Amino acid sequence: MRADNSIHLAAAARQRHEQTLAKAIAALHDLDQAGAAISFKAVADHAGVSRSWLYTQTGLKDEIRRIRALRQPEPGQPTPSPERASDESLRQRLTLAHQRIRELDDENRRLRGQIAHLHGQIRASRTTSSRTPPTTRTP
Repeated sequence: MRADNSIHLAAAARQRHEQTLAKAIAALHDLDQAGAAISFKAVADHAGVSRSWLYTQTGLKDEIRRIRALRQPEPGQPTPSPERASDESLRQRLTLAHQRIRELDDENRRLRGQIAHLHGQIRASRTTSSRTPPTTRTP
């Protein structure tokens, strides 16, 4: 009978998990110290682990969210300049939105005209079919 070696497998798995967790924590702190963006993708890439694994690690997941929350500007504070849309950019977006609205209005008008025309054809075909007497067959 073989000896039960499952204890050694469990110990190796536990050790591998602890090493991976330590690597992910180190990656998180490296990114934080460097002032880099903190995200699950950034931590996963830096540590060489999967994002799905990070989401299963409750303590690490909470730490990522905590650090990210600390970096968020307080509500009501202005957005830093590089992240804020310029006036020219906003004007351009507004112009494009107005142009798209005009295009959609024109398309709606054209489609409503087509519908009205088709309704007229249907009405006309019903009217002409009701005026013609049914044909009767003679044997």
